[in-house]
Amino acid sequence: MSNFDHRHFHGFGPRPDGRYSLHHARMTPGSLPEAILPLVPDVVGNAEEPFLGITTDGVPVPDLFALQDEGFDPRPAARAAAQFLAGLSPEQQSTVQYDIDAKHWRRWTNAYPSWEPHGVLLDDLTAKQREAIFAVMETSLSAKGFADARTAMKLNAALGELIRQYPDTLTEFAYFFAVFGTPSPATPWGWQLWGHHLVLTCFVLGHQIVLTPAFIGAEPIVAEQGTHEGLRLFDAERSAGLALRTSFTAKQTGRAVLHRSLLSTELPADLVNFVDGRHKAGAGRDNRILPHEGISADQLSTGQQDLLLDLVRTYVDRAPAGPAAALMARVRAHLDETYVAWIGGDTSSEAFYYKVHSPVLLIEYDCHQGVFLDNDEPEPFHVHTIVRTPNGGDYGQDLLRQHYARHHPNVR
Repeated sequence: MSNFDHRHFHGFGPRPDGRYSLHHARMTPGSLPEAILPLVPDVVGNAEEPFLGITTDGVPVPDLFALQDEGFDPRPAARAAAQFLAGLSPEQQSTVQYDIDAKHWRRWTNAYPSWEPHGVLLDDLTAKQREAIFAVMETSLSAKGFADARTAMKLNAALGELIRQYPDTLTEFAYFFAVFGTPSPATPWGWQLWGHHLVLTCFVLGHQIVLTPAFIGAEPIVAEQGTHEGLRLFDAERSAGLALRTSFTAKQTGRAVLHRSLLSTELPADLVNFVDGRHKAGAGRDNRILPHEGISADQLSTGQQDLLLDLVRTYVDRAPAGPAAALMARVRAHLDETYVAWIGGDTSSEAFYYKVHSPVLLIEYDCHQGVFLDNDEPEPFHVHTIVRTPNGGDYGQDLLRQHYARHHPNVR
């Protein structure tokens, strides 16, 4: 019998129904098995800590980011956000808009919150209100960025169709949306969409935007049946990673590859984590100290450096053309300080993890074990990716600090 005739995906079926206590895109008390609880970060508590950003040693590298014109036209996004807010009821407006300095920026998860979530739930909105949110997203992202986000949302629904469980959480619209500050072409504001396998953070300041932290994932990464049949994610991110990995010489492989397998029995305990997998920069990890590991780009040939930049571009191109070009220029300027690390196999059929760690950009790609499907080892079809701006750049915080210093020196 083919996979299309039952609830299995490539030989794996759903975990027991009700294993997770989920309701309306939130976790309820006792949601997770007791053994998993110590692995879950204290997102809310960590958001109360002063923000530093991800660093290699606990001290942010200074002067990496600058207030400048990066070619982003802020007017369409500001108009779309204002129109979205105008279409809400007073009660909805009270739950969706926060101060630009609000700690709620940092209170996100790529799973399901066990705390009171910020923002409005798309499942609770009308189709017209949801379309207004999509207009905000579309005017803030590139075509690729918007398509990746919508595909992740639809693949969440496809997972629900596949396993026939959690009908009010594994849906296309089980995501929260919030606005920070007042949408404007000139003053700082932003928005955030967050939920299962998708977290998009967008800070806007004039002709600049920052789109981190960003988390995009899927289980599985392709819909092989149902309403969303044919949708898929991460082809470019996977093939570009493999192109770089397979270019390494034996000596380079010895430096770049930390472990040859993703199997739990062949990894150190700190890399076997049901919640984070190999990820170091996920939810609740805003201030993580993350030393460099792997091989530095100055030990790669010119052609290999080009492959590395091609890999980086698959993530950077989620931003509009101007900001994407500006970010790529920053990555090139710090290329010799950029490190690549790899864990796992090196073929298209194998599970692997990679990390690109630059002073101005952090990318992680990880094949995860099953959460809703019952594979207990990582498989290539369950992928988590995260993009960060280290050294205080996440959430646009460094740009906001500079903005205040220049225009409102007494505010902070």
